[in-house]
Amino acid sequence: MAVLEGPPRLHKKRPPSDRQEWGSPATYFIAFVFIALCLGPVVYIILGGFRDNSQITNSPAGFPDPWNFDNYAEVLASRTFWQQVGNSAIAGLATTIGVVVLGLMASFVLARYRFAGRGAMYSLFAAGLMFPMTVAITPLYILVRELGLMNSLAGVILPQIAFGLPVTIIILVPFLKAIPDEIEEAASIDGTSRLGFFFRMVVPLSLPGVVTTGILAFVASWNSYLLPLFILGDQATYTLPLGVQAFASQYSVDTAKVLAFTSLSMIPALIFFTLFERRIVGGLTGAVKG
Repeated sequence: MAVLEGPPRLHKKRPPSDRQEWGSPATYFIAFVFIALCLGPVVYIILGGFRDNSQITNSPAGFPDPWNFDNYAEVLASRTFWQQVGNSAIAGLATTIGVVVLGLMASFVLARYRFAGRGAMYSLFAAGLMFPMTVAITPLYILVRELGLMNSLAGVILPQIAFGLPVTIIILVPFLKAIPDEIEEAASIDGTSRLGFFFRMVVPLSLPGVVTTGILAFVASWNSYLLPLFILGDQATYTLPLGVQAFASQYSVDTAKVLAFTSLSMIPALIFFTLFERRIVGGLTGAVKG
């Protein structure tokens, strides 16, 4: 006898488990460990500025109890601190402008022009990424001294621009290569010169890469320590990294005040980097795609 089969059973899909929806707990654990390793020292320095020396001695890893705002108030009221902030800002802004302007012009030539030695020139800039400043610090010091730029911010700004150009060119060249040739041809038909095409089309289209390179140049200049250490000998020209070192030597017994000075010196760079983090990622992504 033939057996009549009933309608096929519909198997209900099981709801995805928490592990499938959120991923492996081991991944989150490793991520939290890395976040703690990165943020732990920063948080410790900031909170340490709200303590006094006795609290740090009795409980090095404790929280402020009570909170002491005198350390930050004294640093903020110091004329030396704001002078060093101004020096760092001048060096950072001048370095950023020089790196962006020169890097954009050089990248435009390397990306849009055909000439002998173009590949070798691009490779030379790429090799600059593997040439650390520590290797060139001695001849660089001699060159700056011969130019008469010792104890001046110009002696710091010019080398920083030179060392910032390789990264800038490596990032911007793919952006400029990705600009279609049809746009340049249409601009040429409309009577636009090469210089007009550069300012009207190239600069706006490469703005994400320009912002990325500018941020990287500013943060690198703000955190620069080795070059100012060799070039700047007058405290009136000190930038913040040198100011932190000098302040720590002067107030070596006052650990809480040193932590307050250190945290205030790094907060501007942290805020600047945090605000423009997406710009940096977007610019680097565009460079890779280009």
